[in-house]
Order: sequence, then C-alpha cells, then structure tokens
Amino acid sequence: MNEKSKTPVTLIILALTIVGLYLANRFLDAYQIRIINLSGIYVTLGLSMNLINGMTGMFSLGHAGFMAIGAYTVGILTMPVTMKEMNFFMQPIVPFLADVEWGFLPSLFAAGLISVLLGVLIGAPVLRLTDDYLAIATLGFAEIIRVVFTNTQSLTNGALGLKGIPNYTNTWWSWGVALITIWFISFLMKGTYGKAFLAIREDEVAARAMGISLFKHKVMSFAFGCFFAGVAGGLMAGLLGTIDPNMFRITLTFNILLIVVLGGLGKIGGTVVSAVIVTVMMEVLRFLDEAIDLGFVRLKGIPGMRMVVFSIILILVVIVREKGLLQRTKGRELTYAKN
Repeated sequence: MNEKSKTPVTLIILALTIVGLYLANRFLDAYQIRIINLSGIYVTLGLSMNLINGMTGMFSLGHAGFMAIGAYTVGILTMPVTMKEMNFFMQPIVPFLADVEWGFLPSLFAAGLISVLLGVLIGAPVLRLTDDYLAIATLGFAEIIRVVFTNTQSLTNGALGLKGIPNYTNTWWSWGVALITIWFISFLMKGTYGKAFLAIREDEVAARAMGISLFKHKVMSFAFGCFFAGVAGGLMAGLLGTIDPNMFRITLTFNILLIVVLGGLGKIGGTVVSAVIVTVMMEVLRFLDEAIDLGFVRLKGIPGMRMVVFSIILILVVIVREKGLLQRTKGRELTYAKN
C-alpha cells in the first residue's frame, strides 16, 4: 500500500476513533471509561518502549522510573496549594514548589522534559552498554528513582505519596496523546533518523561503517522514549488522583514490555492493538478471582487465578503469533516482495 492510498485509510481510522470516544463518553459508565483511558495511556507507554527496544534494538527496562518522574511532576505542579499543605503535613514541601499551580498541558510538557533531562543525564553513560548490561543498568536506574522518591519527604512526600491530584485526564487527553504518539513515531520512522534507528537494530557494526553515529542516535531514541513515558506517567497521575512510589515497581515495566512483545517488536499497529487487548483482558478476567455461581455448583474464587489464565492465553498467543499480533502470513510477504 503506497502513501497516497494510506492517507484515506488513516483519516477514516482517525474519524472512527473520534466518533467512538464521543459515543463512549455518552453511553458508558465511569468504570468502562477508566478502562478506555488506561488503554490510551498504555498505547503511549507501549509505543515509547517499542521505539527504544523494538525499533532501535536497545534493551531498556527503565520505563517505570520515567513514568514516576512524569507522574510526580504533574501531581506536584497541578495540585492546589491547600491540597499540598494537607499532603505535606509531616514535613513542609520545598518553598519553590509550595505556591506553584500550573495547568494540565504545561505540566505534561514539564513532565516529559524533566523525564528527558534526567533520563539523558543518568542514562547516556550506560547507553554505550549493550544487551543484558544495558537492561540491568536501566533497571537499576528505575529502582534508584523509586527509592529516591520514597526518601525525599519534602519533595515527593516520601512513602505517603500524593493524594488529591486533580483528575484532568479524560478520554480526549489519554487518546489524544496516544494519537499524537502514533503520528510522531510513524513520522520519525519514515525519515532518516528512523532508518538510522533500524540500521542500528539490525547491525551496529554495519551502521557504524555507514557513518551512523551510534551514540547520538541511541541517545535520541532514548530521549524520545523518556519524553512519552513521562507524559504517560503524568496522564496516569491525572487519572488516578493518587500516586505513591510502590506504583512504579519493576512489574510495571514488565507489563509494558509484555505489550511490546505481544504486539511485535518494531510494529506500531501491533503495539496499539496489544495495549488495548491487554488492558481490557486484565479487567475482563477479574471475575476469576471471585466466587463463581454456576447454578448447580458454586466455585470458590482463587486470588491470582486471573493472572494465571491471562498468562496461559499470552503464552499460546506468542507461540501461535511469535512475530506479533499483526504479523503477515508468508504468502502475503511473498506478494509484497514481488511488488
């Protein structure tokens, strides 16, 4: 499919998404709307990690840390002054943040930029590492961020977290950012930088021989991923209204990595579909943790059974569709190759 034929399809999908969000706001309840919001946030998170891991070939596990930075930035900047006083009752907040109260949009930008700044300053030295070493280093960075946030009482309120964050996030914010992320990464990967990212993923030695600066492009990919992870963290804070350091453990990064792998490394459409499916299925299967009444027999609920069934489904999907949910069949690949 060439670019001219893709444009009408893209516009149709965009129009259907807008109509779908409008109808969802009109007819769905608050719980269902929250699932839709979470789906949009996880689309942004999945794409930001896919840019780093799937399209540039780095193995980063630091997304939970970048999300934490974004979430706390939005929480502190948007929270009313009176609410800050109620939160920071054990130790007053630092003076330069006590009277700050920003709008949601500038706070999201600040969340993304601060995530980029800290991510590049701390992450750039370790980007010269590869494979498992990079994964361990970025994982350590995320854990350092969580521990620091737990112990900086006057800045983040420590282990108590932040409560009473204004609930600005709605379907338009969550999916608006998701659509912008889809457009930006699609645009980026069509250009010279995107081709350089893919060249690094395929073979670093060959990419260096072609004159591609490995460090420059790795830092650039990492920075873009940090930005969108920070923005997604800010959206999460605006959706939940309360955050604490324990929300941003390594399991959160693994959930995002699951979306990337299930959707297919380097695949934008697959990541979008995977993010929605994983988010919805995690809620649909929640009944497995509770007692089930079949009429003739009553089954006791087993805590954690939801995750067991969900894991089995994912294993089967990965075995059957090992290249992602939207992989092409061999016949189609041959057809595209001939064309």
